[in-house]
Amino acid sequence: VTYGTLERNGLCWMDRNMGAEQVAQSAYDTQAYGDLFQWGRLDDGHQYRKSETTSALSYTDDPGHDMFIISSDLPIDWRYPKNDDLWQKPSLINNPCPQGWRVPSEEELQAEMESWDTPDINGAFGSTLKWPLSGYRFSFGSLAYEGQWGIVWTSSAYNDYALTLSYGNTAHIGEDGRAAGAAVRCVR
Repeated sequence: VTYGTLERNGLCWMDRNMGAEQVAQSAYDTQAYGDLFQWGRLDDGHQYRKSETTSALSYTDDPGHDMFIISSDLPIDWRYPKNDDLWQKPSLINNPCPQGWRVPSEEELQAEMESWDTPDINGAFGSTLKWPLSGYRFSFGSLAYEGQWGIVWTSSAYNDYALTLSYGNTAHIGEDGRAAGAAVRCVR
């Protein structure tokens, strides 16, 4: 995939979600949905929507395979014990973005959401970043909400969880289990 760039809110953004074939032509453009990463994991193949699953948690930052690690036990993480620093600056351990890029922080995605005309999918897709309704992958492996919600990871850990930007009929920053799969839109 070759990504374009857009300047917005003082950041250089990729013009689409990681793994998306094209910039969204509509909020429902399946070719613009992209991949669904588990929070803190590398771009190692687990993020593909139909990747195989395993219930074996990882005891290291790099699981060493391309399977989506399912988890239903609290704290709903693919890694044991948790590591809050995986996508955090300055180390950017397991950064899934291309070299020179990173996952945006909670504050950066909050500022993006606040710049929309309306706090919903109309505002999200109306943004120059053209956010699609990319859906979600539950921590137990099932896909959901495609064409209904866009859920994008921030780099920010929060207690045992991590924070996402979610948008559909409303938009908000919320917490989610780190074993769930959500979209990533890189910045630099």
